[in-house]
Amino acid sequence: MSGHSKWAQIKRKKGVADIKRGQIFTKVGRMITLSARDGGADPESNFKLRLAIQKAKEVNMPKDSIERAIKKGAGQKGGEKIEEVSYEAFGPVGIALIIEAVTDNRNRTTPEIRNILVRHSGRMAGGGSLSWMFKQKGIIRVGGASEDTEMKIIDAGAEDFSEEDGEILVYTLPSELFKVRKNLEDNEIKVISAELSLEPKEMVKITDKKQAEAILKLMEELESSDDVTKVYSNFDIEEGLMEDLV
Repeated sequence: MSGHSKWAQIKRKKGVADIKRGQIFTKVGRMITLSARDGGADPESNFKLRLAIQKAKEVNMPKDSIERAIKKGAGQKGGEKIEEVSYEAFGPVGIALIIEAVTDNRNRTTPEIRNILVRHSGRMAGGGSLSWMFKQKGIIRVGGASEDTEMKIIDAGAEDFSEEDGEILVYTLPSELFKVRKNLEDNEIKVISAELSLEPKEMVKITDKKQAEAILKLMEELESSDDVTKVYSNFDIEEGLMEDLV
């Protein structure tokens, strides 16, 4: 792989929860509702809904809450109107950002994200101006790196894999995500998480501490927004420097 987004790795090293429990349930619930509304209530035939339900389970969202969100989306005729929006932006030192959100009010969300960017020396970019710098991949995080595990990963149909903090990141084609996950589980490999991700084709190396701190503050504030569901970027903080920061 030419690059892997480092933000998830940094969050794990910092030992900080993504967002507050109630907030993550609200975000995931909206994703489930939107997916059910657009593609139907059957997760077997609705890929996006399967991903959203899987995310809900990973954050221990109650089963009743998941079912309510599905029913709300499947039967939604009026009331709260939610939609997916995506923003492209530049952060400090010119890093690229793809910001995904689910909102019931685009006129609230867009200015909020713009203001966060401005506070952290960033700015909005035109649609399509940065998306070419990323490629969609399926990423499955599994535990217990070993030679036997690596052979099973190859046999499972993975495109590639890499080690990270004693775990393995397994890369798949987006359409093969669930198939490869099932193959791994059938081979008794512990799957920690599985998701679709936008992976940078090339990384921007960050070697200055102040620049790194500015980037992390921006990323944290973006993800603290009620409407933001995912932030992707192409920065790569130098390993030694990152240890000082986390």
